[in-house]
Amino acid sequence: MSGELSLIAAFERLLRPRSERVVRWVGDDAAVVRARPFAVTSVDAMVDGVHFRLDHPGVTAADAGHRALAAALSDLAAMAADTGEAYVAIGVPDGLGAEAVLECVRAMEALAERTGTTIAGGDLVRAPALMLVVTVNGWADSDGDLVGRDGARPGDAVVVTGALGAAACGLAILDGRAHGDDRLVAAYLRPEPRLAAGRELAGLGATAMIDLSDGLATDAGHIAARSGVRIEIDLGALPLAPGVAGVAAQLGLEPWEPAAGGGEDFELCACLPAGVDPPPGVARVGSVVAGDPGVELSVGGSVREVRGYEHRVG
Repeated sequence: MSGELSLIAAFERLLRPRSERVVRWVGDDAAVVRARPFAVTSVDAMVDGVHFRLDHPGVTAADAGHRALAAALSDLAAMAADTGEAYVAIGVPDGLGAEAVLECVRAMEALAERTGTTIAGGDLVRAPALMLVVTVNGWADSDGDLVGRDGARPGDAVVVTGALGAAACGLAILDGRAHGDDRLVAAYLRPEPRLAAGRELAGLGATAMIDLSDGLATDAGHIAARSGVRIEIDLGALPLAPGVAGVAAQLGLEPWEPAAGGGEDFELCACLPAGVDPPPGVARVGSVVAGDPGVELSVGGSVREVRGYEHRVG
């Protein structure tokens, strides 16, 4: 790792502000931002060997940087917030060269540019493994513009954006457990936060929303628990990314299993009021019903047990 000061100077040359609200940013002890009425803040951490593996073939620090910022911005998408600022703490291990660190930040800045985000500050430290901690601040002018997890009502339709299962299958390919399309690997390494889709669904009156980081089986359960409702999911209705069925077969899984349980697609799951048609690119996959809070997943009328990802600590 090069000297901290030289890397920070290189970061300052790479990064650009994207909002007139940013008064002070990199180069000062703290960022100064003119606030809008409501700040929407999320923190996401990724660690080499836990959330990604730099020893996977072809995986780079740039992939890790993109993925870390995308995951944090996905939380803003799930709240239907406008993007604002990101603050990035990077832990750099021995053996990871300065160019790899710069590539990591370049990838973050490229995603920041596409999403209208300003990387306004952060920290750089030595660490046992590459660690990326991203704090994002989004903004809204009214709390009514935002969507939480707790508003789903019986009669709502459950919908998802995009296609599911690609990330889980991409990870299986990287692990050497399956063979498949490079687009599946790209979906795992370079997810895109669904910011526009989140705002569109909010505009249609979405009553609850969450990003699919831990798999639909787990994440729909969070909505059910927070809203005090029961959610029924038709596994046969899940929109599968191209190539998912083939990888699932190699793994001895049903085609819908990577989509329902794999996680890290960073698509959105939302509940829409009855009578509201999902927009293009959004598929209905279930319904909200009265009953004990929880999720029931079925295919062809047969209930199936599917588990999403659960973080384990300690």
